[in-house]
Amino acid sequence: MKTKLLTILLVAVIGSIQAQQDKLVTHFIFDKMSINPGKTGLDLYNGICATSIYRNQWDKVNGAPNSAILNIESNLSRFLPGGIGINFYHDAIGFSRQNNLLLNYSYPIQIGRAAVLGVGVGIGIMNFGMDPSWVPPTSAIDPTLPVGFAATAVDANFGLYFQAKDYYVGLSSTHLTESDLTKAVATVTQSYQTARHYYLMGGYKFKDVANGIIDAQMLVRTDFIKFSADLNARYLFKMDGKDAYGGLSFRTSDAIAVMLGYSPIPKFQVGYSYDITVNKLASVSRGSHEMMVKYCYFIPPPPKTKARHPRML
Repeated sequence: MKTKLLTILLVAVIGSIQAQQDKLVTHFIFDKMSINPGKTGLDLYNGICATSIYRNQWDKVNGAPNSAILNIESNLSRFLPGGIGINFYHDAIGFSRQNNLLLNYSYPIQIGRAAVLGVGVGIGIMNFGMDPSWVPPTSAIDPTLPVGFAATAVDANFGLYFQAKDYYVGLSSTHLTESDLTKAVATVTQSYQTARHYYLMGGYKFKDVANGIIDAQMLVRTDFIKFSADLNARYLFKMDGKDAYGGLSFRTSDAIAVMLGYSPIPKFQVGYSYDITVNKLASVSRGSHEMMVKYCYFIPPPPKTKARHPRML
């Protein structure tokens, strides 16, 4: 039984390292700009938003994925066209650590009166490192065992994001450079090949449903080796005059999640989700926890000045 449990954990963690180069988050609705730069600042007229997400996946499983995300985006239309943003995320899986830092820019193209297409690009760096601890080590230089290393390379994303009044559709790709992070350590050459990922996202808001709004969204991701999809629906409503939501989310071959969110003050929002594991780790995992915090600030419009005719002075 113990051997079987260790085998399941090892397969799950190694599979995550190979197939989940991009992080998985239940709150992807608040993390669109990191996987689709076309979304950057698109709905923020003269505003700036900061969003942070932390995910503890497969709680109580050693070496399971942990992700931390920070997105800062703005649309300073008063000064320049388009949206700009900075995206940073840290992903830890088993022995490996991955850090991405990208600068995004999105150019809006007006389509009709109520729709806009954001064409965006993100350029930055990716750092990948591995620091394995083998017990017991068979040899200090055993070539069959990976050794610690770290390498950095250029990274780039591209995305198209179409947004209308009540719905949106996005198509994007990450890791366009498919960089090969290689470093020689002693007599062993270690490498990590980034894989290009493709994303399709979409959503629709059903208004006036029991005095609230149903916000349904979908995210499909693939690297043409593995496929996964997220489907979620949130019910947006007022609680004591303040914005709140509750919802459900489903990720194929992984989990079913409960989502809750609340805005204690204007422009500030907190969210929490609990994922119930439905794959092979269900017997040993206590689920996954995720926290989201978002704050937005909008630049006040310039004061209006009244002009007087010289004769009226």
